[in-house]
Amino acid sequence: MKKLFAILAAALSVLCARAQDSKATVEVHGFIRNYYAVDTRRMVALTEDFFTYVPYDKDNANGDDMNSYVNSRFAALTSRLWIQAKGYEVEGWKVGGRIEADFYNGLGNDKVTGTANLRLRQAFFTLEKDAWAFKFGQAWHPMAADMPDIFSLNTGAPFGPFSRTPQFSGEYKFSDALSLSAAAIWQMQYCSNGPDGKSASYIKYGNVPELYFGLNLKSGGLLLRGGLDMLSIKPRVFGTDADGKDVKVKDRITTLIPFFYLQYAKDLFSVKFKTVFAEAGDHVNLNGGYGVSKLNADGSMEYTPTRNSSSWISLNYGKKVQGILFAGYVKNFGTKKALLDPNSFWFSGNSFKNMNQMARVTPTVIYNFGKVAFGLEYEGTAVQYGKEINLDKGLYDKGLHWVVNHRVQALLKYTF
Repeated sequence: MKKLFAILAAALSVLCARAQDSKATVEVHGFIRNYYAVDTRRMVALTEDFFTYVPYDKDNANGDDMNSYVNSRFAALTSRLWIQAKGYEVEGWKVGGRIEADFYNGLGNDKVTGTANLRLRQAFFTLEKDAWAFKFGQAWHPMAADMPDIFSLNTGAPFGPFSRTPQFSGEYKFSDALSLSAAAIWQMQYCSNGPDGKSASYIKYGNVPELYFGLNLKSGGLLLRGGLDMLSIKPRVFGTDADGKDVKVKDRITTLIPFFYLQYAKDLFSVKFKTVFAEAGDHVNLNGGYGVSKLNADGSMEYTPTRNSSSWISLNYGKKVQGILFAGYVKNFGTKKALLDPNSFWFSGNSFKNMNQMARVTPTVIYNFGKVAFGLEYEGTAVQYGKEINLDKGLYDKGLHWVVNHRVQALLKYTF
């Protein structure tokens, strides 16, 4: 026994010695960012209206569109800090980490007074060895990590997935060009909608993490990604049966989101393109949701998701002076099955159930003066809303009309 303890102690001392041979370096980075924006109508937006989604539909009270009203703002609350650790190695495993925060929390739509609070954006560490790479913690959702080049805070949402979330992810490289990735994902800030509103309880009682599988191909300036995301949640855990008795129910809805991403860069030019076809998709900030398609005698419900096509493309040219063009398009195809009741229909909080389709164009000019950047951007967002729902399609396809918001936004940013 003493000999066994001696061997274990010797092995532990060797391991500690090896771990101590490599010391991590810690760096502090961040930026101070000021936005200045003017809109021609009210928008569904967050972060003191800097994170824009869609313009409100017409509200023709007293014969006038009450949502058509010019409004403006400027603030530095999206300034950011992050701490990055790298260079540590143990037993051949390279270890890194990142903690990132900004001052977003505490101010929302139309709330323009008070002080923004520091909130967690990312907190993860990585392990890499040979062909393997792992990530543990809160980080960008695999479908949201690749973003367009615009400086707008929404980074193209809701035309593409946008979510940072707790996850365990891994990647295996078959070669320098080809790799396979997978992730088990939970919900925190970006959650599914449902009978109790936006909540992480639906995945909590579903007891199944969101799962992602992807294939990545990189060759020269070309990067291709394709993936499939699966989410299985329980919108309810209690219900009422045909006899009026309170019972536990086994409600569940499972949805799939395939996506494709392309990026090509050469010299000062780059192009990026992403497209997704989402069932529901509200948990990654897409325009979508789900509704009840059937009531069962045992008190359970069956659900049907919306189907949504969301795509964007961005073109970028230049270094000191950058010219950028972003364009996005969303089409709502309605639900897979007929809806039972328009009131038992839960849609993403960044949009409205009567959204039929939408488009956005964003030309941008950025002047980079060392670590200081000056930018000017126009964002035009047009949404087609409907007035009457077709329950067989789960889609508002009657009384269609367009609403447009014009935004002019300026940026001043210092990165350190």
